[in-house]
Amino acid sequence: MSHNVMNRERTEVGSYEEIAAAAVRSTGLSDFGDGAHEEGLRVIVEDLNSPEAGLTPRGRAFQRAEIKSALTGVLLTQAAFAAHPEHEDVVVERPIFLLGLPRTGTTILHRLLHADPGAQGLEMWLTQFPQPRPPRETWESDPRFAAMQRALAAHHAESPDFMGIHYMDATTVEECWRLLRQTGKSNSYEATAHLPRYSEWLAGQDWTDAYARHRRNLQLVGLNDADKRWVLKNPSHMTAFDALMTAYPDALVIYTHRDPVTCMTSACSLAAEATAGHSDTFVGEVIGRTQLDLWSRSYHAFQDARGKYDQAQFVDIAFGDLVTDQLGTVRRVHDAFGLDWTPEVEAAVAEADREAKQGKAAPRHTYSMADYGLTEKQILDAFDR
Repeated sequence: MSHNVMNRERTEVGSYEEIAAAAVRSTGLSDFGDGAHEEGLRVIVEDLNSPEAGLTPRGRAFQRAEIKSALTGVLLTQAAFAAHPEHEDVVVERPIFLLGLPRTGTTILHRLLHADPGAQGLEMWLTQFPQPRPPRETWESDPRFAAMQRALAAHHAESPDFMGIHYMDATTVEECWRLLRQTGKSNSYEATAHLPRYSEWLAGQDWTDAYARHRRNLQLVGLNDADKRWVLKNPSHMTAFDALMTAYPDALVIYTHRDPVTCMTSACSLAAEATAGHSDTFVGEVIGRTQLDLWSRSYHAFQDARGKYDQAQFVDIAFGDLVTDQLGTVRRVHDAFGLDWTPEVEAAVAEADREAKQGKAAPRHTYSMADYGLTEKQILDAFDR
């Protein structure tokens, strides 16, 4: 996501081999582990090079950088696994996962739960540069951290509208799709490009290996904080919920509810904003159709899977309750899962809540369903149980 990537243009995305070679060159590493990522990323590259993708020179540069970033993540993780073999003994106990359609409040709830001094999350820079989390006071002196902060600051300057929708910096706790894409399986790709072959491929995949590697990454990143509880979020956890529960049978799951019409219109707006100028085909009605298909399938997959598990491991949160009472909602989660609610936790969550309300991350957002060729009935029908 470096500044030059965003302004750079390319005449082609390149082949999978070329992008993999570039990742090897830039890291100086060559061990891709078991190669589980390769099948999915090859399908994506084929899609990106097809006429249906309709990529512009800017879009080609962006998408190539995303594929290279996934391959770099695989290489860096393999090296970190080898350098810290003791990560395999780390216990990941009762991790909290936030699930829900995009724009249901998972971002703010994630940040509030993470404010608990006894919690840990995936900071953005550690999803890109996996390693045992170093002490916070040393981050600024890490050249990779500093480079990422500069790139994100440049992104804010270039796309202030996008940052109003989803504010990020390298210290922020982020979604875990960057870990899942180390096996080539992630919904994130379908939210940034028209990928019909990949969508079809992914729909037939078993994600068990993706979540096994996800878990190893948590063991690695949390090596120095083994006593802290993980708090994680990613809407795509709905897609492959059985695989998540196979890797984390004691997972605590928070499901956030909001009117699907608002969610879908907002998700389309986010996809359009994030990819403006990238493609001649991934615009308007194509965004509407692909995002409605992606998220309604994920929603039904989760609802179908949920009943197989102990319902004491789930708590449901309404978006309206979160908006009117953040602190009370976080407390409700603690109570539901039997987690300690101490004065220290309450003070930390209240402080994070104050910052969120007045900080740079305050959301600003305007959009219309019709921009994406969707009607209210169409959306409600797609989510109808």
